[in-house]
Amino acid sequence: MISVLCLLCLSLAAAASQSRTVIGSTNPELQQGAEALLAENAEEGVRLTLIGLRHASGKRERVVGLSNLCAGYVMLEDFDTAFGYCERALEEDDEHWRTYSNRAVAYIKTGRFEEAEQDLQKAEALSPGSRTVKVVRAILLNKTNPVEPVIVIDDRRQPGDDPDK
Repeated sequence: MISVLCLLCLSLAAAASQSRTVIGSTNPELQQGAEALLAENAEEGVRLTLIGLRHASGKRERVVGLSNLCAGYVMLEDFDTAFGYCERALEEDDEHWRTYSNRAVAYIKTGRFEEAEQDLQKAEALSPGSRTVKVVRAILLNKTNPVEPVIVIDDRRQPGDDPDK
């Protein structure tokens, strides 16, 4: 389930629509890389995103590409590389909530729960109400404070119970 949550990547088309109307993707490799990550094909997603990142036009495309690489490498469980791409994305835009969310997943998968908490707090402040961040928060809570079942069914027979009833 966590690998699916690493796919918190923002498609390039959605990023482009925030600032202008675009017909088609301005960077097909970044778009296809994001789609591959969403389809849980991490290797292809990373490969295409690396190509697309070389042709990124502007800060927004670079940050989205770097954040997606962070997510892709988390899916591949190459956490050192994932952290490196997260850091690069945050150096360019320290208000990119998806990068904080992606890095929080990496922290959770590596057992670094305090750092995951810090990143989640930043992501929540930057994007209050984000469903993605809420899901990552739930994963962290499940790891740090799992819910124990409180219902116990005692189906043992008591002396004097009628087995036909």
